[in-house]
Amino acid sequence: MWYRRFGAVDTTSRSNEITRKKLRTRLSILSWPKPKGGPHHAVCHFCDTLHVAEPIPEGSRVDCICCGATLFQNRSASLVRVTAFSVTALFLMLVVHSAPFISMDAGGMRTVLTLPGAAKALIDDGSLIVGCGVALFTIVTPLILSGGLVYVCGPLLFGKSAPGAKMVTRWMSRTEPWNMIEVFLLGVLVSLLKLGHLAELHFGVGFWAFAALMFCMAAAVAAIDKRELWDRLEVAGAP
Repeated sequence: MWYRRFGAVDTTSRSNEITRKKLRTRLSILSWPKPKGGPHHAVCHFCDTLHVAEPIPEGSRVDCICCGATLFQNRSASLVRVTAFSVTALFLMLVVHSAPFISMDAGGMRTVLTLPGAAKALIDDGSLIVGCGVALFTIVTPLILSGGLVYVCGPLLFGKSAPGAKMVTRWMSRTEPWNMIEVFLLGVLVSLLKLGHLAELHFGVGFWAFAALMFCMAAAVAAIDKRELWDRLEVAGAP
């Protein structure tokens, strides 16, 4: 009888713990947790007006009372969206870096080009700065940004913080302006318009994956407000 009672109590305790974890996970996904203390303030980046930052409902935003600029937004399902788009971007990077980007047929010769191959070809032809720039802005920077978003926002879905999450977030903020996927894609399209009269061009799987990658990266960055991200890190106890 003693073992049965002990087992019943243990089962109930475990059930309550599971329920608390589910509730904590749900709250971390749906709500924007605010750090303890206050009041919290927000400064307009355009006119430097100081505002009291009160919690707002999901799907709404706060505008500056002086110039009308957006101070911050509480985007719907922010953590789920940023994690999903970032994981998709990482998968697309594998396709972009391994699949053919563009193939050209001219004079009976066929040339197949990949994105890393393009950077390597520029370096081999003597354009070291341009080749390194292509590799940095279209391969390294997007990888750091998308990988960092998964590393930081993935554990936040469960109300936890990854080791060094704040440092990774700072590096993401620094590398975000250098994410130039759309600039590279625009340059490729302009070059293809000029090469279309000299050779027969075919878009490979890597090209379409690169176009999808551009939209996924933009959606991942826009899925969560920076103020919300820092608040979640502080509430989760990130060092």
